[in-house]
Amino acid sequence: MLRYLYLFLLLSGPLLAQEYEEDIAIHRDEYMEEFLTTPNSPLKKEDLDGLRFYEPNLAYRVEARFVATPKSAPFEMPTYDGKQKTYVKYGELHFQIQGKLQKLIVYQSLGLRQLPQYRDYLFIPFKDPTNGQSTYGGGRYLDLRLKDIKDKRLLLDFNKAYNPYCAYSDGYSCPIPPKENHLKVAIEAGERTYVKAR
Repeated sequence: MLRYLYLFLLLSGPLLAQEYEEDIAIHRDEYMEEFLTTPNSPLKKEDLDGLRFYEPNLAYRVEARFVATPKSAPFEMPTYDGKQKTYVKYGELHFQIQGKLQKLIVYQSLGLRQLPQYRDYLFIPFKDPTNGQSTYGGGRYLDLRLKDIKDKRLLLDFNKAYNPYCAYSDGYSCPIPPKENHLKVAIEAGERTYVKAR
């Protein structure tokens, strides 16, 4: 019985990886399509060729433990154009990357929380050692929804990390990742530096 289980796991591994790569390919196609349908988009169709991504890597899709922080007070998160945006610390994510314990803070925008379509929207701005090397120097973002959290757990997928609009053009109010979300481990997954970035 154990032999058959081993053979199943051995054979299913590549199939799972292939299916995941297809899922990420669909996700990235949808991501690029949003640039063409969003009114204030910094990119046009001819600019999309400049988008670059790491190859999908399951090592950067990890299970995280969620710890809620319901008594957190609202605060002003600075942006790269000097403005402020109001957020609240919604919770903490505890997980492992490359065998090392990591923590990221999850934020919720008080402004977006007033809009029905974004009421369950959560935000993770972060920085890591790839910034300024293979990824945008100002950090990257991850989006979550409340429904992603199940039994105080969620799948944190850095393969879906994306650049703020500031990576492509000036004139946008992009939140600056707080120091508490500066990871010491390199996240070689998700979106890379835009080739036409200034």
